[in-house]
Amino acid sequence: MNSQASNTAKRLEVVEEVPVSPKEVTICTNPATGEVIAEYPVHTVEDVINAVKNARRVQPAWQSLPLKDKTQYVMKFAEYIQKHSSEIAEIISKDNGKTLCDAMVAEVAPAALATGYYCKNAAKFLKDRKLGIGNIMLMYKRSRIVRVPYGVVGIISPWNYPFAIPYSEVVMGLLAGNTVILKAASETQVVGHMLKECVEYAGLPKHVFTYINMPGSKAGDAFIDAGVDKLFFTGSVPIGKYLMKKASEKLTPLVLELGGNDAMIVCDDADLYRAACGAVWAGMQNSGQSCGGVERIYVDKKVYHEFLAILKQRVEGLRIGEGINLTSDIGAMTTRKQMATVQEHIDDALAKGAKIFAQSKVPQNTKGNFMPCTVLTNVSHNMLVMKDETFGPVVGVMPVETMDEAIALANDSNLGLTGSVWSKNRKKAAEIGRRIMAGAISINDHLMTHGLAETPWGGFKETGIGRTHGDIGFAEMTQPQVVVDDILSAIPFARRNFWWHPFEKMQYDGMKGLIDVFYGKGLGKRFIGFYRLSKAFFRTFTKK
Repeated sequence: MNSQASNTAKRLEVVEEVPVSPKEVTICTNPATGEVIAEYPVHTVEDVINAVKNARRVQPAWQSLPLKDKTQYVMKFAEYIQKHSSEIAEIISKDNGKTLCDAMVAEVAPAALATGYYCKNAAKFLKDRKLGIGNIMLMYKRSRIVRVPYGVVGIISPWNYPFAIPYSEVVMGLLAGNTVILKAASETQVVGHMLKECVEYAGLPKHVFTYINMPGSKAGDAFIDAGVDKLFFTGSVPIGKYLMKKASEKLTPLVLELGGNDAMIVCDDADLYRAACGAVWAGMQNSGQSCGGVERIYVDKKVYHEFLAILKQRVEGLRIGEGINLTSDIGAMTTRKQMATVQEHIDDALAKGAKIFAQSKVPQNTKGNFMPCTVLTNVSHNMLVMKDETFGPVVGVMPVETMDEAIALANDSNLGLTGSVWSKNRKKAAEIGRRIMAGAISINDHLMTHGLAETPWGGFKETGIGRTHGDIGFAEMTQPQVVVDDILSAIPFARRNFWWHPFEKMQYDGMKGLIDVFYGKGLGKRFIGFYRLSKAFFRTFTKK
């Protein structure tokens, strides 16, 4: 066994890092083989309460640490990833089921690149911003916006991208001056613990980062009840709605990313080969378990059959197998529960008249969670596969008469995470894309904006609220605070604002004069207003 394989094996052993109850453990299995690969003890609600208390105690010191020093800590994360990139990809593959290429392309590499981006731009994101003068008469009031960290930030992350999704949020939270508590998905605890090791490699001060293993059914309540100052959650719409209701009790701010049912629009002038290949990538990658993946495809009827022919060839050529093999295009689905949901959507569509147009082969005689990649035609919007989030390797394809019809169908969803438009005329595609009600629109591409650190991630409607990634996502880690500085107060004899007590008619006339100066009709009216305002203003330099 080589050293890398040996290291991986050690990480897949039972680990007991914290003194928690031995009665409850999380069991992790390889979705491709059914093999148990690790067990981890589960934390209690009391552990979460203590974690928040400790994180709040050390947060002021972490906040006051110069950004340069915080950046040096965080850049150590990238150093760890560089040293262990293959090992991380292998663990993601074994714990989540996706292929090694998927793990490297969509998780490990984007995480490493995001580190440099946020460390490079954190100073700009956190820099004080001067506000312009709102009115010349109050120009001596100089204002600026400063960014203040929330304090203790909680992150609850999902199993479909168990490394990349929480990683960027942890990085942004720490650079912004927060202490961070991460609860990774129970289904992918081996990856979660690898991320924990990545952060701990940097040698952060104690309690600045805390890792929690707890069932998702308990974590939201525990985090909010324990008093986190802000919660970032990626998961299902029902759980997101529950957390929002729960958070309202304490007015705990939330960022919610709750999934998607993404639409892809193919114009009659599209590069059909590129579009079909893009549909396979964005619809089937990670076994379709991507909230920003293609689920619905609307194709101009003039090129519908030609597009389908290429799509059929590409889908039927996909090689499904254990993700650990570099020859596999598609790996295993992560959970049996999600497989059941996907099958329910397929059965519902077939019962309502849909046809299986293309389907890949799956390994036989295996205990793995393998499902064929499937293309459905004769679909309509009364089918679950076109209305709900399927979250599996299935796409439905519909012909459309016009782009207006395609846009209307794309917007016929309670979700709006991302969407794409495919055309050789990129200006036309962009115009169509702007009419899609989704948080991110791609032209001639799909399922890649999450990998761009500079682009905000989040969507419209029931997809959630708030954003992660980019400058907008970084801003979610801080609160805006306005600082108003009265520069006139530097003059020793400027004793008060003229509108302060005691009140008298001069103040009333002065304020009315202020209105007349800017909005009075006629020069005379404005002049009288200016005289009254000036007379009142000189109260600033008197005692009374």
